[in-house]
Amino acid sequence: GTAIAGVGAGAFLITLLGNLIQMPDFASVLGAMIGLGVGIDYALFIITRVRESMHEGRSPEDAVADAMDTAGRAVMFAGVTVVVSLLGMLTMGLAFVSGLGLGAAATVAMTMLASLTLLPAMLGFVDDRLEITRWRGLVAAGLVSVALLGAGLSLQPLLFAGPLAVLVLLVGSFWGPLKRPVQRRPEPDRKDTFWYRWSRVIQARPWRAALGGTAILLLLSAPVLSLRLGFSDEGNFPADTTTRQAYDLLAEGFGPGFNGPLIVAAEVGDPAGAAVLVPLANAIAETPGVAFSTPPIPPDPTAAAPPPAAIIRVIPTTAPEDEATNDLVRTLREDVVPAAVGDASVEVYVTGFTASGIDFTDYLAGRLVIFFGAVLVLSFLLLMMVFRSVLVPLKAVIMNLLSISAAYGIVVAMFQWGWGLSVVGLDKGAPIEPFIPMMLFAIVFGLSMDYEVFLLSRIKEEYDRTGDAVESVADGLAATARVISAAAAIMVVVFGSFLFEPNRIVKMFGFGLATAVFLDATFVRMLLVPATMELLGERNWWLPKWLDRLLPDINVEGPAHHEPVETAEKKARSAA
Repeated sequence: GTAIAGVGAGAFLITLLGNLIQMPDFASVLGAMIGLGVGIDYALFIITRVRESMHEGRSPEDAVADAMDTAGRAVMFAGVTVVVSLLGMLTMGLAFVSGLGLGAAATVAMTMLASLTLLPAMLGFVDDRLEITRWRGLVAAGLVSVALLGAGLSLQPLLFAGPLAVLVLLVGSFWGPLKRPVQRRPEPDRKDTFWYRWSRVIQARPWRAALGGTAILLLLSAPVLSLRLGFSDEGNFPADTTTRQAYDLLAEGFGPGFNGPLIVAAEVGDPAGAAVLVPLANAIAETPGVAFSTPPIPPDPTAAAPPPAAIIRVIPTTAPEDEATNDLVRTLREDVVPAAVGDASVEVYVTGFTASGIDFTDYLAGRLVIFFGAVLVLSFLLLMMVFRSVLVPLKAVIMNLLSISAAYGIVVAMFQWGWGLSVVGLDKGAPIEPFIPMMLFAIVFGLSMDYEVFLLSRIKEEYDRTGDAVESVADGLAATARVISAAAAIMVVVFGSFLFEPNRIVKMFGFGLATAVFLDATFVRMLLVPATMELLGERNWWLPKWLDRLLPDINVEGPAHHEPVETAEKKARSAA
């Protein structure tokens, strides 16, 4: 409910912002994708903490207050981190990229506010019924999931699950078996859980786990080395669309280059400059990779009063998204045009779909370093202020970069190399849109910080309470691993559902986000974090005293855990 409310409010803000700034047509879809993911995550983390407090004997009202004072703080900080990461796209200096960033950030902010305000109010209405799940609700939820799957896969028989869900709810209101609560299994002791034992296994072999996990992520990142940025053409639309059919007809009748002609525009300064246009057109026509080029238009640049400008239409032999077409554009700009024009008073420009894509890609590539640097530095500083540590935020940044690069690699293997594309309704690989890596980085880095904050805040809470740097890792992982895994699974399903969209860009976003979240919640949170925390021990929480005095104090563990206890090592030194 809170996720839907947040996404609705975010969509309203995106509509308002669309009247002030440039917004791409898929900004609302992207906002909904991110908003649903983080909204479900935030609600799940808070509700899990409420249930833990109720199991400890607190009243529902006190449990909600305790959860908001602990998990609520982490949710607020995690949401701010995601918003900061998304707003980093403003550094790119492009209107439509800024629109994407502002739209996504607005949706995340609204979802976070809904989790911190609407969710506690809704929990107040639920009271102690939060712990009760009835069979009618469980069966109806399963049927609704089947109906949604049928809608996504266009499987008509599965849509009947929707009316069946309504029928189950109606029958369950008076039929005993469906009215009965689902028997809740007793909560095992934390040290008896799978995740506690898993953490101890990893902590017993930290080097093996750290090196093995890093090696797997680096292997998955390898395809990034062949990343080719550019805009895909209409040949990537589904084969049953009229857009794709028109593209194929033109390519079959006039050659693949007909779908993306290049335009050579010339600004003529004087008659002597106009005289070079015909030789320029001839030189272009003789260039390898050119199927056809028109004479200069207007057709008589050598007249007594030549026109101030002329164009030459060039049809390549290859498709607009083909690497060979990119090479042709560079050849024309760097070799053919300068050689044909010489010192004549004429300015010649090469434009068109492929040429503008090259220019856009080069512009973004030149500013990506600024964008990445701004997001990484701000995230590092925020984590350093929260966890009062230098090494913890440094590790977080490095491990998040590993999971993001691995997700990049898998996206390249599928959408550029074409591995497994038929599964998602596409039939050929194409370049990766130049704004995709930037958008994925901003979103995934922010979401990765969510899990980092939720896990480390619980580890820090246990460390402040016990002073044991080893046991606090196992306890923190045991307390959060199940909810992080559940949240990640929900996010993977939410993001993965966008693979059913016909738009290739939306498919790529959904797949990239789902892959990144899966890798982050498994290899990073459940393998690399406990391994590296074990290797560093007490040094995890080292912070120079002068830096401690300079940094503002941001507490996400709650006031009850604000003052750390003395560690065993410190006590031993004091006794000595």
